[in-house]
Amino acid sequence: MLNELKGIFDNGEGIDEKSLDFLIGALDKNNLKGFDYLEYKLSLGRLAQIGMDQEVAFKSAFATATTVGLTKEKLVSSAQHYKEVLGHEKQQFDKALKNQLEKRVKSKRTEVEKLKNQIAAWKDQIDKLQNRIATSQATIDSADQNIQSEMDKIENTKASFENTHQSILVQIDEDLSTIQQFI
Repeated sequence: MLNELKGIFDNGEGIDEKSLDFLIGALDKNNLKGFDYLEYKLSLGRLAQIGMDQEVAFKSAFATATTVGLTKEKLVSSAQHYKEVLGHEKQQFDKALKNQLEKRVKSKRTEVEKLKNQIAAWKDQIDKLQNRIATSQATIDSADQNIQSEMDKIENTKASFENTHQSILVQIDEDLSTIQQFI
């Protein structure tokens, strides 16, 4: 019966094979006992295959079905039953789809948002490090000048000391020479 139902519900207008199989399976699993809408629909499909006019097919199939106890009320209520079955399947599908969205899409969005925040934090750290580098480089640059200035001071102090030292040594040597000469 599955293949026959599949054949009569597949009108070829953008029907997804996998979804059709799933929904036809649900209809078959929930098929009511006796002759009802599904069997009536199969009869209509057979009559359409032989080229019967739609109105004549509907009336002919119904006339034949009344011989096995089908009434218009039973036909309509069983069609409503199958609509409810399909509605339940749609709810289940929507629930599964929502779960897949949560699992596949929202988690990816969360991951992307987390990475964007991490990148922003890293950029902030880079900015702070670049500022520290610039401050340190300025210190280094001014330190070179300060070092040279201090070196110049030290060299001047050294030259002054050595000059003074030499001057005192010369005076002492002159005094020693004078002492040797006069004493």
